[in-house]
Formats: sequence, C-alpha cells, structure tokens
Amino acid sequence: MASNGVDPETANGEPYEVPEEIDFGSSDSEGMQERLEVIFDKQDVQRRRASLAPQDRPSRPSKKRQKTECFLHAMLEARMKEGQFSPNKAGVAAAHPTDKTPPELLEDQVVHRESRLLTKKQLSDMAAHVRNLSKKLSQVRLKLNVRNVFILTKAHDKTLIAKTREMAEWLLQSKNPEGHPYTVWVEETMKHSSYFDAEGITAKDPAYKDRLKYWTNELCKKRPHTFDLGVCLGGDGTVLYASWLFQRVPPPIMSFALGSLGFLTKFDFDKHADILNRAVKDGVTVSLRLRFEGTIMRSQKREDEEQQNSRDLVEELIGDLATDATSHRPDGVHNIMNDIVLDRGPNATMSGIEMFGDEEHFTTVQGDGVCVATPTGSTAYNLAAGGSLCHPENPVMLVTAIAPHTLSFRPIILPDTTVLRLGVPYDARASCWASFDGKERSELKPGDYVTISTSRFPFPTVLPLERKGEDWVDSISRTLNWNNRQRQKAFDDQKKTASEG
Repeated sequence: MASNGVDPETANGEPYEVPEEIDFGSSDSEGMQERLEVIFDKQDVQRRRASLAPQDRPSRPSKKRQKTECFLHAMLEARMKEGQFSPNKAGVAAAHPTDKTPPELLEDQVVHRESRLLTKKQLSDMAAHVRNLSKKLSQVRLKLNVRNVFILTKAHDKTLIAKTREMAEWLLQSKNPEGHPYTVWVEETMKHSSYFDAEGITAKDPAYKDRLKYWTNELCKKRPHTFDLGVCLGGDGTVLYASWLFQRVPPPIMSFALGSLGFLTKFDFDKHADILNRAVKDGVTVSLRLRFEGTIMRSQKREDEEQQNSRDLVEELIGDLATDATSHRPDGVHNIMNDIVLDRGPNATMSGIEMFGDEEHFTTVQGDGVCVATPTGSTAYNLAAGGSLCHPENPVMLVTAIAPHTLSFRPIILPDTTVLRLGVPYDARASCWASFDGKERSELKPGDYVTISTSRFPFPTVLPLERKGEDWVDSISRTLNWNNRQRQKAFDDQKKTASEG
C-alpha cells in the first residue's frame, strides 16, 4: 500500500516519502494498490521534527506485498526481517529463549513467532518497539481507504441483529470518499437469520448480492487482511470476541456501545452514519491495546516410573533440568486482551500453583487461583479479585491472587518484559484449569504449566477524535462511579447552617 503524509516541519501539505519498512501492502482481494494517509495534528508539529528529519527519508517504498496486510503490523514485520524479534543461531547462542524450545524447531531454523521463544533481549526490544509504535500512532490520524467492512455482533440477540441489518444496509447504499462502494462482511449465521433477512436486503438492489458477504472463524484466522475496518456492535464482551477471532493481525476496531459495559465501546450507535463518514473522510486515531500470549505446556511422561515419581517442576523450569526441552511440549497458543486465569475449577479443595518470573521462582500460590491481567483487563476479573486499576497505556502485567490462603499475598505489578510461568506441581492434590479471556478453558494436570509473555500482536482500537485524551478516565468514572461521593461542604456553609439552627 503506498503511503502519503504531511511534513511536520512545513505542515504545508507537501508529501514526504515513507521508509520501506512502512510499506503497508494491499488489502483488497484483487491486489489493487490502496492508499493510507497519515495526518499530523498541528499542535504536535514540533514534537515530531527530529523523527522525520529530511536527511533520514529513504527513497519511495517498493510495491512488494508484505507477509501481513495490516498497516499497523507491517512495521513490526520489517523489524522481524532484521532479526530483531526472531530467534536465530546467534541470538540463541548469546542468550537462550525464555521458555523450553523443542530441538527440532531450532535445527530447522524455523522463524518463530511465539514471544515465549524469544530471548530476553529480543523480548525487551520487541516490547519497546510496540510501545514506541503505540505512542506515535496516538499522535497522528490515519486516513484509510476503506472498502471491506467487518461487522461483529451478538448473533443470538434479536435487537442487535436488527441494528446490524440497519448498519449493513447503510454501508451498502454508501460509498467511500474516493467513490468506491463498500463490501460488507457479516457473520455466516446471518445468512439464514430471519431477523437479518439477507434476501430482503439483496432484493432492494441486485448489486448488493455481490457486496454482502459472510465471514467465518477460519477466514478471520487465515485471511485477516481481507478487512480494512472492523465494527463491533455490543458490549466489551463483543470486543473481546473480536480479539479472539483475530489472534494474529486484527484490523482497526471501531466499537459501538450496545451492551451492559462500556470500557472498550466508545461510540454511540444512533450516530453511526456520521461517525463512520467522518472516520473514512477525516481519519481515525488508533490506540494499541497490549495483549499477552499464553502457551499451554504439557508435561511429557517419563518411561522410567521411578524417574516419573521423583520429578520436580521447579527443577525442570529453573533448575538443572531447565535446558531439557523434552520434558514439556507446547499445546496451544492464545493471544488475549483481558486476562489469563488459573483456578481450581470444579475441585472442592484449594489449588496449588507454582509461579515463576523469568529465571526465578516467585512463590507458590495457594488459594482459588491467580489472575494475570493486561492493563486493559485491570477493570475485569483483576479488579473483582482486589487488583489495582491501571491505565491501558502502562506496559505492565498485573498479578492478583484469587482468594489466597494468606492475608499477606498482595497484588503485584510486573514489567511487560517479564515472562511468567504458572504451573501445577507434580505433587499437587488436584489439577487446575486455565482460561484465556474466558475462553479455551483447559485442564492443567500435575506437571503442566502456562507461559505468559507480551504478544507481538497488539489490538488496535479506534478512539473518538474529540475526546481521545480523557477517554479512559471517563470510562471508569461512568462505568464504575469511580470516587463518586457527595462533596464536602465548605466551612462557610457549615457556619451558616449552625447560625440558622
């Protein structure tokens, strides 16, 4: 995708050439070249002069297609080509990966995308680059050429299905600023929904039949670059479902508040026509929400029964057996935006969980479980369990015990470069259960553990242009009634009240 922008030194509308690493690729099925325009706010002009100095501008980028079609993650792909984020022989020799790596993967020199397989330095560099990208995106408006719009709603809610139909019809009747009609993608279940009435929509205009399409989970997984903009109709759970659908490369998500909570839903559906028109015409401001990568590691049974009975999880993760990659195997990777929870599940007794941070054994959690939350998830289970509120731009991990069996187990906040490993010891009385954003619930038997690290795939959410600065504070004040109490009377009012009495 070719890119145009405004020079922050002159702010006169003259285009500057974008580095090759920001070659955003093409997002339509026919491979046509799209355009993305970065518009700098005038009040922030002085702050970006150094980063866009004339001598630092390389030649115009080539039109070679990237591995990822998402403009936000193409920047990260460019860094991966330089070997900064992906393990290689030199990197592994200098510092081993933060978790167990099957030998066959290293021998085949596969380009690993899992954060847990990065070295500590690579993980720190990746997290720092994501933070830097997030900071830059918060200072600009991205003007997109939107053609394919992804719509997600609650497929079992009749009211929301009706609103989905209303938005789909409006999009089919509209065109983007360049005069191209929109292609609307709705969930495949809508095809046969009497409330959505797809046949009634396409009967109004024969052209709608080719532009009303249906997405599946498999399409979102394998071809996320199909969509230029995502629209969520519902509550925070709907946005989390979008995060689950797009495990790797999500499109920018614009969420309309039609649910019971509103931490992540920023827009009023009654004004959806004006909001969408303004978004594609004037551009959008994108906030990158930090996500975690959780990998389930299964213990491999030993053939020697005596050796099996004497196994120690601490020794296998940070002790003499830490380099033995045959002790565990990966069994599923999940990118989450809210939290990863390990709990006792249906067991009546409390759980025992070993907690490791990088190469150190932190503690043994005894209680109902432990919640590891992102800053976005600080207002969810983390808050209910007694954890702290946290601004979503903070690069941290929030660790909160769930009903711990000791009063001294206070919540802790760790840097996002920490690699946590939470496992069930071999001598545990019962198994634990792990869930990822409330989904993919899996049983962890003695010897199994979960590795949690920062994901290289942040989740882009669209913010309202007029109130992007106070967005989070407004959400906790509105939703939680944060610090809401009657104001204390002034001394003069108290004296006046006393004299009147």
